[in-house]
Formats: sequence, structure tokens, C-alpha cells
Amino acid sequence: MEITTTLIKVILIPVIVLNFIPLLIWFERKGAAYMQDRRGPNRASIFGIRLGGMLHNLADVIKLLTKEEFIPAGANKFYFVLAPFLTMFIYFVTVAVIPFGDELQLGKWKIPLQVADLNVGVLYLFSMSSLAIYGILLAGWSSNNKYSFLGGLRASSQMISYEVALGLSIVSIFMLSESVSLGEIVRSQGTAPWNWYFLKQPLAFVLFVMAVFAETNRIPFDLPEGESELVAGFHVEYSSMKFALFFMAEYVAMVVASAVIVSLFFGGWQVPFLSTEMLKEGASFYLRMVLLAAGVISILAGLLLLSKFRRGKYRDLRDYEVFVLGIPAILVGFGLGFYLYYVGVPILPDWARSVFAAACQMGSFLTKVTLFCFFFVWVRWTLPRFRYDQVMSFGWKGLLPLALFNIIATGVYLLFTV
Repeated sequence: MEITTTLIKVILIPVIVLNFIPLLIWFERKGAAYMQDRRGPNRASIFGIRLGGMLHNLADVIKLLTKEEFIPAGANKFYFVLAPFLTMFIYFVTVAVIPFGDELQLGKWKIPLQVADLNVGVLYLFSMSSLAIYGILLAGWSSNNKYSFLGGLRASSQMISYEVALGLSIVSIFMLSESVSLGEIVRSQGTAPWNWYFLKQPLAFVLFVMAVFAETNRIPFDLPEGESELVAGFHVEYSSMKFALFFMAEYVAMVVASAVIVSLFFGGWQVPFLSTEMLKEGASFYLRMVLLAAGVISILAGLLLLSKFRRGKYRDLRDYEVFVLGIPAILVGFGLGFYLYYVGVPILPDWARSVFAAACQMGSFLTKVTLFCFFFVWVRWTLPRFRYDQVMSFGWKGLLPLALFNIIATGVYLLFTV
């Protein structure tokens, strides 16, 4: 049983992370469009149906799979091919210690909703994520391109500079939770939002978020890519699926970073005000409320879409796109309503209550992660890129002293209050 559940988790959790990628790409493009007062992607279509730009992800996959793949003259072929796979692999490995929910109780079996419940989970997370820089370094060096090489050097120096502040910023979390296990850190925060560490340790939260932006090479810390200076940085010579792996790795890094922020500072999988026991005891009632809310939201979303219908607005099949999602959404909403009214939610057995509690906790966790992923997108299209000397100065002269100060302040607080 233990081997089976571990295999299921090893397959399921990376699949969940992979499914975030098309959502985040769509977020990125549409978010940029709205912030810049333009429409964004709206050309890719199937039989004239465009679905608000969602089909561009499918078009990109087809394009990258069929695009010519080449290796530059003078490049080190082995390391050139290895680099994108190494980067993607390391980001997936780091997901292993992130808890998606409390223990799932099925009869006599207790199943942790994380691949590996290590008592040094945070140390494992940092040690593995720091290896991702090797993929970027190998890509920059093996390409035999000066711009790629400069991007690799920038990435390595930026990683070294901000990893120090990244690690020191959460030492205060270890001091409060008395653990370096991600599972224990999440449990120590409880269900009350005012006990979550983003309020107890606001300085640590701000420092950690800024350092994470630098570690994931996102604007305003995207100097290793720096299109205005280095064309595309370390991956300028990559094409086809090798480029796609670097492209996806950035979004996987965003998901992992968001999951770590949520676990350390926002209660992780904790559902606000509802403990695991409360979710199990009131499973039937909460399930009824969830289905009712889903039905109402589905009907309202469908009506909103139908209200956008304007005959002759585009003078093609786009005029009728709103019906593709609007009508099914309304039908689903009324279907849920009829089910609740005429059938209702039965009293759930113990195993179903445990599954429902785990599903709620996973839903809470993934909702928080999605919001933080959108925050990454928001910041990208809001702030300008730093100069390289500013990035280095900010890391060593700004974040590092503040992280050390926060450790001392937390120690003094614990000394006089515990």
C-alpha cells in the first residue's frame, strides 16, 4: 500500500504542477494585455472558436514540437542538450517535500499528502533548488555564444548573492515553529489567519518574496535573460523543445516558489477557521455549501458571458463564442441546483469525510498558490528591470543586513516572551 500511494503521488503531483503551466502562460499574456490596455492573444482558433486566447497555448505546443532543432557550431553537444533537462528535473524534484494537505486517513492507513515528509524539508528544498543554477550555467557556457555566457555568469552571481538572504530571511520562521519540516511549519500556523507567519514575521515575508523573485529570474531581477542587453541571455541559442523546456522551467519555478511562500507564510493547506477535524465532522454540510456555491457561480458566470453577446460585433464565429462556455455553465449550475433540491447530499462514511477534508485542503492550497502566481505576473508588468550593479548592491547591502536584523529581533522577542 505504501509503495502504491508513493507512486501515485510521484505521478500526480508533477501532473498538477504541469497543468499550472498553460494557465500561467495565459495569465501572463492576458494580464500583460490588460495592464497595457490591449486585447492580447486572440488569433489562434479551431473552426473559428478562439476561447479568449486559450488556444494559443495549443498552437505554441504544435509550433515548438515541429520547429527545426539545431546545435550551434562549436557548442559542447552533451552539456548543451543536458542543460534544459537538468533545469526542469531539479525544479520537479523540489516539489517532493511540499505538503498539499494534512494526512489522509483511510481506515488503518495514514497517507501524507506529500511525496516525502522529511524532517529537514526546508533544507532539502533549498539545497535542491540551488542546483538549478547548474542548468543555466551549462546552457550559457556550452552554447559557445558570448551573450549566453554573460547570461550564465549573471545568473550564477545573482543566485549566490540572493541565496544568502533567502536562507537567512526564514531563520526566524524556524525559531518560531521550532522545526525545519515544511509539514510542521504549516501545522504550527493553525487555521486562524492572524497566526500565519506573514503577519507574525512581515519583514521576513517581504525579504523572502524579494529574494525569491531574484532566484526565479523574474522581473525586476531578470538580468540573466535581459532581452535589451543579451538578446535572450543564457538560452539564446536554444530552439524547439529545448527552448520550450527552459520556457516551462520558468513557470514551474514560479509554481514552486509560490507553493513555498504559501507553506511558510500563509498557512499552506490550512483552510481558514476550519481544522481537519471540523472538516470531517461537518463534511456533508460543507459539501452541500460547496456544491451550492459552485452552482451559483456557474450560473452567474454563464449569464455574464451571454450578456457579452453582440450580433455582428466581429462578423465571424467570434460573435457566438460566448455561447460555447456560457450555455454549458448555466446548465451545470442548474444541474447542481436540481441535484441538491431533489437528491441532496447523503451522510458520508468516514473514508469519504477524510477524502472531502483532504480535497478542501488541497483546494485551499492550490487557490493560494494560484493567487501568488498571478502576483508574479502582476509584478512583471508593473516594475522596470534593475541595472546589474543595482541588483548586486540591493542583495548584499539591502536584503542581507535586514535579514540579520530580523533574526536578532526575533531572538530578543522570544527571549523576553517565552
